[in-house]
Amino acid sequence: MDATAQRQSLREQMAERRRALPPPARMAAAQGLRRTLDQLPEYLTDLRVAGYWASGGELPLNLVIPPLATRGQRFLLPLLAKGKELHFAPWRDGDPIAPNRYGIPEPVAPREWFAPFQLDLVLVPLLAFDRRGHRLGHGGGWYDRSFAFLKGQARPTEPLLVGVAYAFQEVDNLAVEPWDVPLDYVATDRELIACNTTGQDGAAHA
Repeated sequence: MDATAQRQSLREQMAERRRALPPPARMAAAQGLRRTLDQLPEYLTDLRVAGYWASGGELPLNLVIPPLATRGQRFLLPLLAKGKELHFAPWRDGDPIAPNRYGIPEPVAPREWFAPFQLDLVLVPLLAFDRRGHRLGHGGGWYDRSFAFLKGQARPTEPLLVGVAYAFQEVDNLAVEPWDVPLDYVATDRELIACNTTGQDGAAHA
């Protein structure tokens, strides 16, 4: 099996495992994620925090979003933009949403939006990850294109890229493609992982 086929097989395997999670397990994971992110100083202080609308069994952010407003922070959701890149619009509970071309809800006619380089912290969805910060997405390349400007910069910087995943989505080693943009951290339902993008193992923080 070549590398492309291996990546696709891993995508399918992880997607199916996520979808198979019963609701109680998903709710417990959401609680674990909240505790994990509370260990990340930027989550507690950064003004513009982008995330995602959980779909296809992704780890939900429903317990992560509400505390932001109480601290004066803003939560933003991605919008599909021209050039196959993402923009990010502020969203609060009750704001109108509608499915995009992939069936994922996004804000409707937002009054303002921000480019990726204007964000402070981004909670990035994924299908699989390793401790070096390598991420396997759905294959559309939206996040890699949108944050490609980070590849030439010393990391971590702004925006901070934090992958969000169930602990079972971790793999030993992901093959790296030239266009891949590594993560700074991975927040799972069990731990916060500081990723070392120099190729050594990332240090885990319980």
